[in-house]
Amino acid sequence: MEIREILKKVRQIEIRTRRRTHAAMMGQYRSTFQGQGMSFAEVRQYEPGDEVRRIDWNKTARFQDTFVKVMEEERELSVFFLVDVSASMDYGTKTALKREFVAEICASLGFSAAANNDRVGLILYSDKVHKIIPPKKGRSHILTIIASILSADYRPAAANLDEALNLAVKLNRRRGFLFLFSDFGEDFDRKILKIAAKKNALLAIRIFDEKDEIIPDVGYALLRDAETGREFWANTSSPRWRYNFAEQQKQRVRMLGSEFESASATFLNLATGSDYARELYRFFQKS
Repeated sequence: MEIREILKKVRQIEIRTRRRTHAAMMGQYRSTFQGQGMSFAEVRQYEPGDEVRRIDWNKTARFQDTFVKVMEEERELSVFFLVDVSASMDYGTKTALKREFVAEICASLGFSAAANNDRVGLILYSDKVHKIIPPKKGRSHILTIIASILSADYRPAAANLDEALNLAVKLNRRRGFLFLFSDFGEDFDRKILKIAAKKNALLAIRIFDEKDEIIPDVGYALLRDAETGREFWANTSSPRWRYNFAEQQKQRVRMLGSEFESASATFLNLATGSDYARELYRFFQKS
């Protein structure tokens, strides 16, 4: 992808996410980590989505306007995006490539974090970690992250989530958010996942294209695994083969959901072009 095209897509994504990032979602995002035992920092005016329990009733009564208490962690939160850049993520048949959909979701989350004065970082990985952008604040930093996701070199390789998670835990020393973006075609270490989820609120987002789940009837076909490059022949005219393929995909997604849930992480299964804002809002409500 050429520089001019990347900049154009970054601008398009920025415009779209401004429309889709609602105040309620940003407020819910802000309130997620305001747990017990956090140190008081300041007060600010109430915004949609703020928790009622954080209202400063004395200041509210004095100034005839609603104010909420801001906790220290609210100003020190770190967010990390872990993005799989193996070849299978450079695919799409409907509204966008998987990587473009990931870039838009990261933009929405990133601008929410920037509005909350939080730091955002990025790890791009496939068989190894390819790029690290340390957490920083600000809109221009988010635009850099979006451009990095769009311009990454998506090559055939087995995704190594373990290395990326280990690195994220080391870099994100204080409790924060970890967002994983992948189609999760490769296995991963459950122990490493549990450690990461214990230290952070972890959301694993499986990105898929609807054509990933269905193989059309085209007779005998040479199929290729986009992630590993492995090729094999299949009789796609066989109803039994197509049914078994679809069922295997469904079973794999169910197993992924169970594995992340057992590690105290949240799992979302999002098709390209779906309403990610609604699902993210639900995640912040549960966190």
